[in-house]
Amino acid sequence: MKNALLMDFIVDKATNSITVKREFAAQLPLVWDAFTKSEILDQWWAPKPWKARTKTMDFREGGRWLYAMVGPEGEEHWGLASYHTIQPKERFSGTDGFSDAEGNINTELPQSKWTNNFQDNGDATLVTILITYNDLAQLEATIQMGFKEGLTMAMEGLDEVLATLS
Repeated sequence: MKNALLMDFIVDKATNSITVKREFAAQLPLVWDAFTKSEILDQWWAPKPWKARTKTMDFREGGRWLYAMVGPEGEEHWGLASYHTIQPKERFSGTDGFSDAEGNINTELPQSKWTNNFQDNGDATLVTILITYNDLAQLEATIQMGFKEGLTMAMEGLDEVLATLS
């Protein structure tokens, strides 16, 4: 396992976007599964001590992932990801937003478009995530909510999960 895995988090206010580049010490098929299978996503998609819990997941173009971030006191914050394009083991894109438990989007909170790209580097995999927002206010609100810190913690959780699955 590499000592220092790449982690870049770049905010571009001119394009209302965030680019995350994160390397994982695991081969591409396993990293792809970790981003596309609910039984693995539920193990890492929330920053500790929070947990992700999938209600439904249909990973296909036009499909959706409805999940809750569950806090240590049992509080729930729901999210909905809708998948637009999927090129297996290369990339997938979609939209993501806060929702209720039935998947109704909360339009008062930020929504974003995500494109996840996967690059095979032998024993490591580079994931590049481009997240775009409709306007600067939504980007800034996301940053204010602690998105960078939360995503960083979740990615570290994925490192731990991958180590147990490799």
